[in-house]
Amino acid sequence: MLTKFLIWRIKHVSNKNFVLFLGGIIGVIAGFAAVLLKETVHFIQHQLISEFSVESGNYYYIGFPLVGILITVAIAKWLLRERLGHGITQILYDISKNSGIIKRSKMYSRMITSAITVGFGGSVGLEAPIVVTGSAIGSNVGRLMHMNYKKRTLLIGCGAAGAISAIFNSPIAGVIFSMEVILADVTIAMFIPLLIASVTGALVSLTLLGDDVLFSFRLVDSFKASDTPYYILLGIICGLVSVYFTRMTYKIEGWIVKVKNVFGRAIVGGILLGLIIFLFPPIYGEGYNTIKLLLAGRELEILNTSLFFDEIDNVILVFGFIFCVILIKPIASALTIGSGGSGGIFAPSLFLGGVTGFFFAAVLNVITWGDVSTSNFTLVGMCGVMSGVLYAPLTAIFLIAEITSGYELFVPLMLVSAISFSTSSFFEKHSLYTKHLIEKGDLIQYDKDKQVLSQIDLTKIIETDLLQIPPKATLKELVDLVRVSKRNIFPVVNEKQELLGVVTLDDIRNVMFDREKQEKTMVKAYMHSPPASVSPHENMQSVMSKFEISGAWNLPVIDHGKYVGFLSKSRIFNTYRKKLIRSHQE
Repeated sequence: MLTKFLIWRIKHVSNKNFVLFLGGIIGVIAGFAAVLLKETVHFIQHQLISEFSVESGNYYYIGFPLVGILITVAIAKWLLRERLGHGITQILYDISKNSGIIKRSKMYSRMITSAITVGFGGSVGLEAPIVVTGSAIGSNVGRLMHMNYKKRTLLIGCGAAGAISAIFNSPIAGVIFSMEVILADVTIAMFIPLLIASVTGALVSLTLLGDDVLFSFRLVDSFKASDTPYYILLGIICGLVSVYFTRMTYKIEGWIVKVKNVFGRAIVGGILLGLIIFLFPPIYGEGYNTIKLLLAGRELEILNTSLFFDEIDNVILVFGFIFCVILIKPIASALTIGSGGSGGIFAPSLFLGGVTGFFFAAVLNVITWGDVSTSNFTLVGMCGVMSGVLYAPLTAIFLIAEITSGYELFVPLMLVSAISFSTSSFFEKHSLYTKHLIEKGDLIQYDKDKQVLSQIDLTKIIETDLLQIPPKATLKELVDLVRVSKRNIFPVVNEKQELLGVVTLDDIRNVMFDREKQEKTMVKAYMHSPPASVSPHENMQSVMSKFEISGAWNLPVIDHGKYVGFLSKSRIFNTYRKKLIRSHQE
């Protein structure tokens, strides 16, 4: 049935129109997935904490995150059989190294695991899991319809755009997020399917939920140009907070991964996370309810369900409480993901930015006896930290603009986003999503030459047809190999399959017909060490660097001390040329 449809499609529908149609379908599916995930998480949270006492500490906070992480780890290990971690990082890796092929299980795995993690209080967000879900839907629809790599990657972007659009009801931000974070090279032709996917995702969300999205707010205060110096200062602070968030995340995840047993890691991380949430309940889950309280001027209510409820009239303690939340939120998010939970840093960055913006404005009003808008600074702070953590300044600007249903704050949003991004990138060259991938050579951004080179699978171009010879063989035996070999390089390999050296035709040209030396001289007398060697697990940038430094045209491939074959620069160039031609044709 599918084959007949594909044949009909090729005859009657152009590739361009078909991709537009698929973009709309993917947007609809991603929209349904976003609605389902949001409703599931909120249902779990309502069942768990709706009856909590407002006026005292609730000890269930200690246990819920641990239970959620343990369940998540068990599902990931025994049912899904996959590692979770930062989902968007994995999507970028799949686009870069796996030809845009994303495992089918990711169409539902992150929805299940993140619903449990966040529902039980994990201090992460739903945006990354739903982006992974949408991207996986796009990839697998592309595979089903026999789309090539470039079209498949575009459909991954469509899934991401539809997911973000649906979960925030922000179609412009959905498109820009896909362009800034997921897709490295966007043309006008690619832009239209992203628009369609984003719009259909938003329409599904609006139809099923109305305005009941993750987060929305109507502006009550207008922007004052006289506040511009304060916004500049806020931009710098947001940039520094972003750096703190990124580095603390690396540090905590690096620490907790030292616990090798996955359930032991879940127990350690879950208990620590539970204690943090018990002391600071606003850190429970995504944290959007806390942001809503700050925007509504009900900041004292963030002490509800905490041990500090009786100190609600103590301004200094409230400020101290909020400052501690800023410091501890990155730790809580890193513990959630590092210990095996499922979620993303999208919501934590928005939460941290909102609390930072509110804290800055509140302290400013106390110090200067001023009347700056705490709600405006809260919103702009969200934009600033998101820009500095995700390295997606345009997404941050348009997301907050769409959330507030207007562009009243567009100027301060642009200003703070730019300053925060510049400050953060001064200290951290790459975003939290891309740093490890770029350092390993698994992701190349904004460099077409390196992008094409990175798509070459080194293991597929290793040449194994070179005839080997043992070191104690005679020159005559080597001459006999020369007669039947089509190559002029002969690896000298011992019985343990270790490469001892190489002999080239040039090395023996002057003596190969000397009968006396043929009988008496051994091969090892003529062998020499290669200028460098290559591992089959190296990235192509490292390999090409070795070719350039050594000046060689052929280098041996050694895997864990064992000889595998040779790598030829000419074969790499030939493969590169084919990849480049194919990418232009697509």
